[in-house]
Amino acid sequence: MLKEYFAKLYTGSDAEYHAKMRAALECGEKHFVVTANPETLMIGEKNADFDRVLCREEVTIVPDGIGVVKAAESLGRNMHGRVTGVELSAFLIEECAKQNKSVFLFGAKAEVLDALVEKLGKQYPSLVIAGAENGYVKDRDAVMERALAAKPDVMLVALGIPAQELLIDQFYDRFEKGVFVGVGGTFDVLSGTVRRAPKLFVKLNLEWLWRILRQPSRLRRFYDSNVRFLSKVKALRKEQQK
Repeated sequence: MLKEYFAKLYTGSDAEYHAKMRAALECGEKHFVVTANPETLMIGEKNADFDRVLCREEVTIVPDGIGVVKAAESLGRNMHGRVTGVELSAFLIEECAKQNKSVFLFGAKAEVLDALVEKLGKQYPSLVIAGAENGYVKDRDAVMERALAAKPDVMLVALGIPAQELLIDQFYDRFEKGVFVGVGGTFDVLSGTVRRAPKLFVKLNLEWLWRILRQPSRLRRFYDSNVRFLSKVKALRKEQQK
């Protein structure tokens, strides 16, 4: 499982991937993007449905977490840094505004989503928002059906891992076009509801530490997933050395 994830991990820079997404929007291509940190990959190890999604040919796994980058490098992959979900989402939204494309936003609390829509409306008056639905609706499938009818060029789903990816996977083949990304807590950051880590933390790849300092309750979950991840990566290195 983990071996397969690393084999298909995107190794280029964020600038290169952004350029790839710009071209995809221009050409109306379909893309399914999973932004991965160690916890993401460990969930794939335990959840068979999510593992199937991660291994799906159409899915690109991009390294959101520095732990994934460092682990890949230790396994011989030539990495060029992180491709974060927050920056990718912001880029896709800006590019939609520039190209007169549409975006569908699904997830987060109603007040967070409303704040994001208001902010985007002021920041990008030309942006076409094909739909905006909060993540606490009872019928998520119905939201996806509305997205199908809206035919967005970008769909950002903020329901948490792996729910967001499993939902995208369920409907992906029915869409004719679009860039689909599971974005976790990105709407909170883009809306200004939650402050992103200071620039120094981002530059030093310490956003994970900032989140723990802000929410100490994350520490146990972070510790459990990362210890397991490091153990698995160590085992893969030994396997390579045989």
